[in-house]
Amino acid sequence: MFYLERKKTSVTVGGKSYTIVSEDSTEYVKRVGLYVDRKLQEIEQSTRLPSYASAILTALNIADDLLKAQDENTQLRRNLMKLQKGGRAAERSDNP
Repeated sequence: MFYLERKKTSVTVGGKSYTIVSEDSTEYVKRVGLYVDRKLQEIEQSTRLPSYASAILTALNIADDLLKAQDENTQLRRNLMKLQKGGRAAERSDNP
């Protein structure tokens, strides 16, 4: 059997250090931590919410970003499929 190596990586979010155990690369986990920390800082700088509320609002904003990206990805895939089907139809009409 093949098992991926699980690595421990330390990230800092909201001034607190967290140890993340993941099969992803250390660089990727640090990138995720930096992204979440940056988003949390944006919320904290623009509101006067308690830290738990800032964390929840940050999670909601990140979920919103994710869902919008997934919707865009789905639409781009649909457009690509239409273009590919159109290209095949044009090839068939060019070659009688």
